[in-house]
Amino acid sequence: MFCPKCGKAVPEGARFCMACGAPIPTGNGPSSGNAPTTTVAPLAPTGASEFKCPSCGAPVHPVFGEMVITCEYCGASVSLGGSGWTAIQKHSMLALKLADANAALEAVRRSMDVGLLHRKAFEESTVTQQKLSFVPYWVLPVSAVTNYQYQDIAASVGSTVGTIAAADMLGGMLGGGRGGGGFMMMPIMMGPTVGSTRQSTISKAYEYPVVAVKALTAYQPHDYQFALEERGLFDRKGIPDGTPILNGDLGEDAARHSAQAFVTQLQSEEAHRQHHMVSNLTAKVEVSEGELLHVPIWHFLLERKGQKSIVLVDAHSGAVIRTVS
Repeated sequence: MFCPKCGKAVPEGARFCMACGAPIPTGNGPSSGNAPTTTVAPLAPTGASEFKCPSCGAPVHPVFGEMVITCEYCGASVSLGGSGWTAIQKHSMLALKLADANAALEAVRRSMDVGLLHRKAFEESTVTQQKLSFVPYWVLPVSAVTNYQYQDIAASVGSTVGTIAAADMLGGMLGGGRGGGGFMMMPIMMGPTVGSTRQSTISKAYEYPVVAVKALTAYQPHDYQFALEERGLFDRKGIPDGTPILNGDLGEDAARHSAQAFVTQLQSEEAHRQHHMVSNLTAKVEVSEGELLHVPIWHFLLERKGQKSIVLVDAHSGAVIRTVS
């Protein structure tokens, strides 16, 4: 898929070009801010208390508040939307590679015992709770173009230095007639530097994960990246018996809005990292149809000197996702 204006490649389902910002014709009418969702026949109405799994036919019993349910028998998933309960067409998972709690705790130790002041922090901590579960995330393709203005600090500083040099020269000339009596001139500030305002654009594509359980805000990644390139089709056989497969209470439509907000924030943070005095920042963010991803995550509750903290470990990569104190 290519932009009709500049010819650059754009992600499938994008509504505008990430390179030049031109709208991409879709044949579906004016852009609504999100890519259209594929229509799927509902399995059951919104208020249904029971229906059959679309894959194995086992009974599914929705619990009040749940919007994402995984069949406990075969692992197929269904989602509650405006038309009722429908089958989720794309359901993937990251394989469990760190099934041993002690191995996961070693990753926690490495993350805690960093620096002189934190040496032996893990040894001084008590693990009061540990659990492994497969947590659902909506993984949403997002394309974002952020335009903004910033002040060219180098140009401003150069102008100020030139002004100071001119003032120093003038002071020297005036002071020379007084026998070098040390006349001092304050810098003459000439007002805003002409041409110091610059424009820039950040264009990026994301596969952004949004945790599908509202209560698990600590599980929401910010700058942590799952190994999405290693995900495969969801397979119930790859999950040890007794390991919880969590259902979700955040539907895909709400997850799209969250992904849009998260990516807008990331783009803004990137702009502020690259430049100072950022202003007039505008973002165009398009979110396409996503998939459901289950990630194995270790949850540890640690207590040290009366302070409690939660440490989350990605049981696929073995890395610490986040620490919440």
